[in-house]
Amino acid sequence: MISADRPRVLVLDVDSTLVDGEVIEMLAAHAGALDEVAAVTESAMRGELDFAASLHARVALLAGLPVSVLGTVLAGIRLNPGAVELVEAVQRAGWRIGLVSGGFLEVVEPLAARLGIDFVRANRLEVEGGHLTGRVTGAVIDRAAKAAALRELAAAHGAAMADSVAIGDGANDLDMIDAAGLGIAFNAKPVVAARAAAAIHGRLDAALPLLGLPGGPED
Repeated sequence: MISADRPRVLVLDVDSTLVDGEVIEMLAAHAGALDEVAAVTESAMRGELDFAASLHARVALLAGLPVSVLGTVLAGIRLNPGAVELVEAVQRAGWRIGLVSGGFLEVVEPLAARLGIDFVRANRLEVEGGHLTGRVTGAVIDRAAKAAALRELAAAHGAAMADSVAIGDGANDLDMIDAAGLGIAFNAKPVVAARAAAAIHGRLDAALPLLGLPGGPED
């Protein structure tokens, strides 16, 4: 059970969890590669493909896009229902929140700043001459890296793993969901819903009663 009187942390996946949709598909639409990228994304989130390999394959299709497209995509992103309410309630309760994404820092960092979240882990797109190269820089944020980020956030905040929560929707979230004191599946793929301790649908603030916090869609 999540403690009410010790440090607590919450890590949220971003694509299709915090936000409605997959950022890489939004970028792919500008590159004329939406159908191809969406098919690979769906397979990866069901756990049928290695995430790192699928990420490299999808990002390669973005080569040549101008960096300005990132701003266009960011402007069009919608937070999922209940996202703001969840974040604000958790922050009021003194929890530390992190965003951990297999997506891209160029989009996740501004979203985090908008929500007052200062812990972010995501991939960075390589840029040359104002255009995407079709590659990412550094180590890929895969399912193992997401779990490591959860542990990092908990340690930095002095929280036991038993007092940590992870929320996600796809196979790339399974390790952090397994590692957390409470793993929650949100609008999740079957493989994730089957592994998580709890599953919610529709609104992210439906998680609040599971965290022992006031609020939620029925309040």
